[in-house]
Amino acid sequence: MKTPVVDYREFRFSRLNEPRFSHLKLLGGWIVYFALFFLTENLIPFDHCHVIHSALDDIIPFNEFFAIFYCYWFVLLVYSLGYFLLYDIPSFKRLQVFIMVTQAVAMVVYIVYPSVQYLRPDVLPRDNFLCRVMAFIYNFDTPSGVCPSLHVAYSMGLASVWWKYKPAAKAWRISVVVSAVVISISTTFVKQHSAVDVFAAIPVGLLAEYIVYGRPFAGSRLHSRLHAYLHTA
Repeated sequence: MKTPVVDYREFRFSRLNEPRFSHLKLLGGWIVYFALFFLTENLIPFDHCHVIHSALDDIIPFNEFFAIFYCYWFVLLVYSLGYFLLYDIPSFKRLQVFIMVTQAVAMVVYIVYPSVQYLRPDVLPRDNFLCRVMAFIYNFDTPSGVCPSLHVAYSMGLASVWWKYKPAAKAWRISVVVSAVVISISTTFVKQHSAVDVFAAIPVGLLAEYIVYGRPFAGSRLHSRLHAYLHTA
């Protein structure tokens, strides 16, 4: 069994600034995100939102089978952050910063250009476990704040960090990349997102990819410092 690179049993909040624990500060990004998520979900009326829709959405049928992949995203996200938190701090930092960049961009867009989609079926076509799962998700996740899709943007980050993580078996790295693609597609089949949201997430993910992995250009002191921080333990 692998030994964690940091003994978190010794962690105390008073030690948060110590080099071996300072990367945990990045988890604070989730607090900011969930606060903004709550505000954008509950304080922006639907009638102030722009309806997101494309002709492709009308072709894609609702299929609850894709709920498996849609929900697998949550498992893969938590597993990846937890794994890298234990065994590879630079990869943890890169993944978490990738996520924070996409969160920041998405939240600005949700506020400046609030969006909503009305693609969900009025009545779920079948009564089975997966349809009940989607009904549960629909109940707590409103159809607003959808473009760009963070499900897709995060998936790009997961695929990127795992593909570059050479200690992982190639079969696992390939499976994560394939999973990221299928997860992205699944968002349209469970009617959580329009195809527009999926395509809109791609440049957001590419921006995060550049910030996290791109070579700093001359004169960019901030990017150079961030790059150094993300690539050291």
